[in-house]
Amino acid sequence: MDTAAQHTERDRSSDEEERSRSARVSGPEPADQTGQAGQAGQADQAEHVEGADRAVRDDSAASGADLEDGDGTEDGDGTGEHDDTAPSGVMTWRRTGLIGIACMVFLLLFSHFVLQPFLVPSGSMEPTLQVGDRILVNKLAYRFGDEPRRGDVVVFDGTGSFVQDEPAGNPVTGALHAAAAALGLAEPDETDFVKRVVGTGGDRVVCCDKDGRISVNGVPVQETYVMFGDQPSRVPFDIVVPDGTLWVMGDHRSQSSDSRDHLGQPGGGMVPVDMVVGRADWIGWPFGRWSTVPRTTAFDAVPAWTASRHGTAGAGTSGAGTSGTGGGPGHG
Repeated sequence: MDTAAQHTERDRSSDEEERSRSARVSGPEPADQTGQAGQAGQADQAEHVEGADRAVRDDSAASGADLEDGDGTEDGDGTGEHDDTAPSGVMTWRRTGLIGIACMVFLLLFSHFVLQPFLVPSGSMEPTLQVGDRILVNKLAYRFGDEPRRGDVVVFDGTGSFVQDEPAGNPVTGALHAAAAALGLAEPDETDFVKRVVGTGGDRVVCCDKDGRISVNGVPVQETYVMFGDQPSRVPFDIVVPDGTLWVMGDHRSQSSDSRDHLGQPGGGMVPVDMVVGRADWIGWPFGRWSTVPRTTAFDAVPAWTASRHGTAGAGTSGAGTSGTGGGPGHG
């Protein structure tokens, strides 16, 4: 009996130990599984929140880019951004127009006061100047006390000397033509001429000596700039240039309408110094003729005599309009 009781006791103890071991082994496993599931859920939730935040940030960045690029469009509720492309384009054109106007004003002012291009419309100054040349006239050459000298090629306004009456015309088209001419884009006004100075105030100019040369203050002038084959003048004259005026002639004598043609008119063909626009110093166009206007030494030996030392001198023996075959007003 004792043995059986002891055996039964040992069996019960063994069962309890076995259950205890099973509880120890199997007990923590469900808790670990629950913890892992909780951690996985928290990770999924964190990922979901992070993804939502990233989406919100991407949407905000896209909206900001649209606003910065000016591509936003107004939505149906009128709460969207307006398209700024059209106003920006308008501002660009407006800015371009203002810059163009400013450049034009600058060129006109520069042309009016400093350097003006002139288009040569005729051959009256050949071979020195050719038809179509655009000469650059230095308006500062005589502005600070200096005066035109013999041999200078000058542009002048012939109103009152070569042209007795100023041509009438539409003031609007006249202003537009004057602006285009000031930029060298159109022919000069009909009152503008380009000639060479042969005599200045006080000079006695005579044509011609026994060798067919013009003499100034008694000194024959070798005019190498005259068109080959032309005579210095086919019209004889003997004049004294009044003070403050100029006697001018074209280099292509047979094709030039110059002081000789106006001997019998008011002013006697003399050009007032204050009507001189400037001195032609450069040929700016075409590029093949880009150069300075050649200066001459033909008058270097001429003394600076005055009218009081010349004795009597008249207006010559020829009437107006007999010296050349062309080159009327504006023909240069």
